[in-house]
Amino acid sequence: GAAAAAGVLAGCGGGRAGGAGVSLRVRNVQGLTHTLNSAFPIWPGFAPIQVTNIRSFEKDGFFANTWQAPEHHGTHVDAPIHFGKGAWSADQIPDQALVCPAVLIHVHERAASNPDTQVTVGDLRAWERQHGKIPEGAAVLMHSGWEARAGDINAFRNMDGKGTMHFPGFSKEAAEFLLKERSINGIGVDTLGLDHGASQDFAVHFGLLPANKWGIENLANLAKIPPAGATLFVGLPKVQGASGGTARILAVW
Repeated sequence: GAAAAAGVLAGCGGGRAGGAGVSLRVRNVQGLTHTLNSAFPIWPGFAPIQVTNIRSFEKDGFFANTWQAPEHHGTHVDAPIHFGKGAWSADQIPDQALVCPAVLIHVHERAASNPDTQVTVGDLRAWERQHGKIPEGAAVLMHSGWEARAGDINAFRNMDGKGTMHFPGFSKEAAEFLLKERSINGIGVDTLGLDHGASQDFAVHFGLLPANKWGIENLANLAKIPPAGATLFVGLPKVQGASGGTARILAVW
């Protein structure tokens, strides 16, 4: 939704501590986070979140729950250590790396007929022809329209008879281009994985995360933000040693 114009001071330093601050005039705030509950689709083999009430107003005078959930559930961040031994854990990611220019790549038209479609280097170069070079410290986000399936775990996983999932993601070549030719903080998708669902080698995970880049999976509402000009705020819990975590993601512009 829209917010009153406000000044925000944020460091967009490409993951470097002490990056120069920039002043942002914010008129729009868009949440990019799915509401998490036990019905939200999760990677096969993992148990969904369980929320248990432990205090009630009637008995205790206040309300509180306890959660039991895997780190990688719902709209969440993959910290670099998730696929990179010795890379940053969630608490080690610099604050400046969690405030980023948002680059939005639309593949929803292809995804409508080809669930295995991937973000390509051609897609990235097409974005740059229209909007200029991908900004330093950017978060490059894929919009495939997959969130429309989030209410149906079978449709969201889109698993075939052999147990292979089919959903869009980034290609290995696009990930390598962003890592070697551009200076980004991370990438994000509106599907269950940074790699496309049929991937057998998780090349995007293994390529980007060990280089201290993060990933966001299961984003929502990407169609509601501009392709360029927004800033992403990643609200990642600072849990020591965590490989990631459920996050509240906001875009402002």
